Amino acid sequence: MRTLLLIYITLFTITAKAQNKIDLILTDIEKNNKAMQANKQYWEAKKLQFKTGINPSNPKLEYEYLTGSPATAGNQTDFLVVQSFDFPTAYSKKNQVANQQIIQSDFYVEAYRQNTLMAAKEYCLELTYLNKKQAELIKRVDNAKKLQQQYQLKLKLGDANSLDANKATLNLINLENELRLTTSEINQFNQRLSELNGGTPVEFNENTYPINPIIPTFEALEKTIEENDPNLKTIHQQNEIDQKKVELSRAMSLPKLEGGYRLQKILGQTFKGIYAGITIPLWESKNSVKHQKAHLLYNNIQVEEHHNEHYYEIKQLYEKYESLNIALNEYQKLQATINNVDLLNKALELGETSSIQYFMEINYFYASYDNYLLLEKELNITIAKLLKHQL
Repeated sequence: MRTLLLIYITLFTITAKAQNKIDLILTDIEKNNKAMQANKQYWEAKKLQFKTGINPSNPKLEYEYLTGSPATAGNQTDFLVVQSFDFPTAYSKKNQVANQQIIQSDFYVEAYRQNTLMAAKEYCLELTYLNKKQAELIKRVDNAKKLQQQYQLKLKLGDANSLDANKATLNLINLENELRLTTSEINQFNQRLSELNGGTPVEFNENTYPINPIIPTFEALEKTIEENDPNLKTIHQQNEIDQKKVELSRAMSLPKLEGGYRLQKILGQTFKGIYAGITIPLWESKNSVKHQKAHLLYNNIQVEEHHNEHYYEIKQLYEKYESLNIALNEYQKLQATINNVDLLNKALELGETSSIQYFMEINYFYASYDNYLLLEKELNITIAKLLKHQL
């Protein structure tokens, strides 16, 4: 019991360490990523733009000085200050549209952030797989080197033929090439992480996947994602914006007002008083309300279409998760009960199997274990995608 407890504590510590490593990398990327910083600054600028143009237009000042001809006609001076206004309700509607657009901009920022961190997390999970594969390939290369040396010795002693020795050498070359390619992939993914980290070097060398939380039922998970996904919030927010734009279009179709002060001097006489004007909304705003209503209808359909698309995207991921989980459990049970490499090495050493049979069997075992590693990676990436909204 004490041994089992120690094993459990060790495994928990290793997986917790892997989880912390990924979390630390994601925290650094969120702080250092240049594209994320640029995107955030872009939407900060857009927020200022949304608040631009919602106030009344600038006041207008006119001054005229006219000399009379002949001189006895006298001179004329005109002075006019005018302020034009949209219908009063238009300003509150403009402000409401701007506020809704500002809310939407925060969703855009959050969606971009999640997509960037999701890419980084996938790179970390890919690296976990590649690090595990590299560790396995190092063992295989070591075993292949010993085997190749044994066949070279047997060939000198006349206990083996050149065909068997060539098979051992070819097996070693293939494994060494695969190890080189895997090491190269590890370097490439670390470089991608470094790029996401704003150019600051990152080296992720974990070979244990983090502990995954218990995945809820599809219905519960789909509901949670719908409530928290910023991409969906962006689309729903656009619906709110379009509704406010319909109200704004109605307000902008109402008469515009002008008010001011006028001063006129002519022939030694002064005239002054209030200036007022009103526009008659006949042609300028024609069809503007209809246009906004049509756009609102379009967005309502888009919301439904995206909801439908998103639902089946989550459903497919969830079904993939269930299938991978079942397949991986079956592989884990099999891997826990066999150690074909040691058995094959003993059988070859005792002459109980031929070289042809040995290489066929060991390649079959290697392929099976490689499939297990791939399934493990795909399962963890699928879970990460299902829980993307938690980033």
